[in-house]
Amino acid sequence: MNSILIIGQSNMAGRGFIEDVPPIYNEHINMLRNGRWQMMAEPLNFDRHVAGVGPAASFAQAWTEDHPGESIGIIACAEGGSSIDEWTIGGLLARHAISEAKFAIETSEIVGILWHQGESDSYGERYKTYEDKLLSLFKHLREELNAPHIPIIVGELGHYLGETGFGKSAVEYNQINQVLSKVAYTEKNCYFVTSKGLTANPDGIHIDAISQRKFGLRYYEAFSKQKHVLDILDMEHEWIEKEAKRELTKNESIYVQSMKFALGQLSFEEFSINVSRINERKS
Repeated sequence: MNSILIIGQSNMAGRGFIEDVPPIYNEHINMLRNGRWQMMAEPLNFDRHVAGVGPAASFAQAWTEDHPGESIGIIACAEGGSSIDEWTIGGLLARHAISEAKFAIETSEIVGILWHQGESDSYGERYKTYEDKLLSLFKHLREELNAPHIPIIVGELGHYLGETGFGKSAVEYNQINQVLSKVAYTEKNCYFVTSKGLTANPDGIHIDAISQRKFGLRYYEAFSKQKHVLDILDMEHEWIEKEAKRELTKNESIYVQSMKFALGQLSFEEFSINVSRINERKS
């Protein structure tokens, strides 16, 4: 199985409202939790009780469409509110990500790293030292994972920052974006993904759910084509509509019923009837 390491802060972890988009269930997408691969359910990166939709689910869904019958794993290590200084070599976040990645290597091959971070460094002229710190982190990850050529996909900060809500404090996001772009263009096997047209939650800092679906597709485009993605993809809206109509497999359907039963949304009798119907319909 292939796997992807996702790191950064809250917009990589995901804060899109789950009820704003059709859920993605896919038996070929796994998430690493408590040392085991489990079938995915959002939020994938449960760093906070407010975790929600991030870019990883649509990235992984697009991957499975290009690799029918194969599985992909998500190693979720993003941490909301984290600054680049908290991702230093030897720091807790970098150590945790490397530890989880090395654990995942036992049962998968890590084929990419997705990075989105910088809102917490978009003030106080922190951009002046950001480049060296980011390059140091990328170099360290590749060395520790013994993957010198692993692709690293770098996402641009939202263009809506600096205007409203919590996003008002990110007054130097343009400078951070310039650094992110420079790193992606100069570092080998590193690709830049635009946030053009993406919109935010009412808090003014977190990418909303629909935009996160689009962002994940752009990340995947950059990863799969090994190129920078500098504009909106023509298929983004169409893809979201198509995925909303995707018929679940038998295993996925039973998984959804099991989840509803565990959450108290179904009685045991209702659960049993629904599972029996699924088995009959898909046998």
